[in-house]
Amino acid sequence: MKNILIPTDFSKNSCNAIEYALKFYEKSNCNFYLLHVNTINTLVVAETTYMPTQEVIDEAFVKPAKVKLKELLKKLVSVSNNEKHQFYTLTDYNYFIDSIRKHVSEKKINVIVMGTKGASGLKKLIVGSNTGDVITRVHCTTLVVPENAKYQTPKEIAFPTDFSSFYSLELLKPIMEVLDLYKGTVNILHINKKGASLNLDQQINKGYLEDYFVNSHCVFHNLTNNHIESAIQSFVEKKNVNLITMVAKNLNYFQRILFHPTVQEISYHTDIPFLVLHE
Repeated sequence: MKNILIPTDFSKNSCNAIEYALKFYEKSNCNFYLLHVNTINTLVVAETTYMPTQEVIDEAFVKPAKVKLKELLKKLVSVSNNEKHQFYTLTDYNYFIDSIRKHVSEKKINVIVMGTKGASGLKKLIVGSNTGDVITRVHCTTLVVPENAKYQTPKEIAFPTDFSSFYSLELLKPIMEVLDLYKGTVNILHINKKGASLNLDQQINKGYLEDYFVNSHCVFHNLTNNHIESAIQSFVEKKNVNLITMVAKNLNYFQRILFHPTVQEISYHTDIPFLVLHE
């Protein structure tokens, strides 16, 4: 049984993330936990800062959130006929990241699903949005679903890497699960400057990936381009990529691919879901 945590603020993009998750995991036995977090830290009245009482919190924030979650749950149950799926609702009053970490631990969460806002989306995550904080500060596999993303069977998966890091069996497991479910292809992309060659450590790490995916449909691509983002955009369009997977600890690629794009022609970060892997 897979445990999926989906934080929601009831916005369009968070609802799109829920819809995407139900389709993405339609073949898997799942417990879906819908979480709404109220993140009020202090109230200021008459120039005096104080923490609200539990009664105030319950009346002003928790109860309305529970009503909305109940309505959302009712809607999901009415449209979902998947016997493999169970739904639960959670409300919390806490710092957002602390709440996510708590529920990841208590509910033994395998994957967090987060929606992100369309055109402004991932470009702004690094400055402190909830989605950006989750994928950089919470050590849990996270599926990031842009508001513009529409579900397609993940037949073509792009896996950009510079081969500088060793990836453990546990870290790569989510990719293998997707490949096993949908019989897709994992396209491992190495993008380098013209004439650059792999050092010994990179060659070893590449060899390990070759061994790991030996029984899966795996294709290695060596692309020459000074701009990682442009190379990925071109590849996404050419191969009709349905999912991009990244390893969070591979900081060079991770930050440039998810957070750096500023060129208008770069649209993969607003249209294509990202599966972010953590140790």
